[in-house]
Amino acid sequence: MAGERRFVVQRHRATRLHYDFRLEIDGVLVSWAVPKGPSLDPKVRRAAFHVEDHPMDYVDFEGVIPGGYGGGDVIVWDAGTWEPYKDPDPAAAVAAGELHARLHGEKLRGTFVLIRTRRQGSGKDDWLMLHKRDEHAVDGWDPEEHPRSVLSGRTSDEVLADPDRLWDSKTGARPLKASREELRELDRLRDGDTWHVFGRDLRVSDPDKVLFPPLPGQQPVTRRELLRYTTRMAPIILPHVAGRALALRRFPRGAGGTGSWQRRPPRTAPPWLTSLTVTEAAALVWAAGVDALEWHVPATTAAVIELGGLPWADQLTLARLHRTAFEHLGVTARAKVSRHIEIWVPATGDATGWTAALARSIAAVVPELAHHGTPGGPVVLAPYSPIAAPGAPVSTPIGWDELDDPALTPDAFTIRTVPDRRADLFSAVLDPPRALPALDAPSQ
Repeated sequence: MAGERRFVVQRHRATRLHYDFRLEIDGVLVSWAVPKGPSLDPKVRRAAFHVEDHPMDYVDFEGVIPGGYGGGDVIVWDAGTWEPYKDPDPAAAVAAGELHARLHGEKLRGTFVLIRTRRQGSGKDDWLMLHKRDEHAVDGWDPEEHPRSVLSGRTSDEVLADPDRLWDSKTGARPLKASREELRELDRLRDGDTWHVFGRDLRVSDPDKVLFPPLPGQQPVTRRELLRYTTRMAPIILPHVAGRALALRRFPRGAGGTGSWQRRPPRTAPPWLTSLTVTEAAALVWAAGVDALEWHVPATTAAVIELGGLPWADQLTLARLHRTAFEHLGVTARAKVSRHIEIWVPATGDATGWTAALARSIAAVVPELAHHGTPGGPVVLAPYSPIAAPGAPVSTPIGWDELDDPALTPDAFTIRTVPDRRADLFSAVLDPPRALPALDAPSQ
């Protein structure tokens, strides 16, 4: 109804899980971070922290915020309308440090009270949140027992695995999925046409230019196909590169030619692309359109172990031994097939010493492979990046069980096959890194 104030509670998994409680006041969303979430239990007192106001456009945002401050997945955990109780001027009540609000949501109903307990001086004051004992109170009510979005019906994990939108602090919500019409438009593009995709206009030159020579018995791969792959995979790729400076390798003559590095946008880039620290899907599509056939990222969020320089069968042996070691240690790790097998281990700080110690332990089992399993370089191929080689192979995350598949080869996955694979097998790499356990010294 006209004049009603809106509220939203977003379940937000950033560095730590918390709930963002937001009330519409004077045209903005006045916001508190509530680490344990609101409760209908009147005996519960929740710590809440007053944070910056958000624009009203954020009221129905559900999707992914790129890495950095506040980066993570967001669902609309609850939403509805609210009205002030006691003080008819909610802005004055917030300023005074005590706000009473009647909520009319799908999960939260009844009267909540927010009370400031300490001023921090930075505007992020400490508050206390509670529910009054009224007809909507429920003893023992736990928000974590009600995990689904009221907007989409999905859980946080489901949104992270297949997000629809990304939040850009400068431009607001941007779509992460291309529409069917945008993909149909791609099929119709001719040389020099402008393609509107992910909310941006991109000029496409020579869409049928061959970028990847064929493998025996196959057709060559064109720029149009690379654009289609990038557009379809952008929702999965973006969380792995967002907020990190991309180092692109461009091949103007296709994968059979010489490549050069691109670390900042060229003068011919569209005006909205001011940096290769990517924050939106359209930037990846732009990269594909200018023959960036490989996308490299800094190896900053995980320790990367490269198993190159060995015959494929030996790489598989080493990878399986790593798999067994991680299972024994209870360590999260994921494997990826690029030009060779890579293993990524989310870790806090510099894990070079730990990976070297792990390599020594494994060398005690297979001494003939002792000099392999080396740390990756300063930049590595991003998950799902194409590789400048015949057939358009892709740097593809694999399940640990696929190491036992006799059909697994270095060129098993291409831009024509990866979009139809399982959901993101590298999502665990995006989880907050954990300290790695101590390793026992290998027996001599």
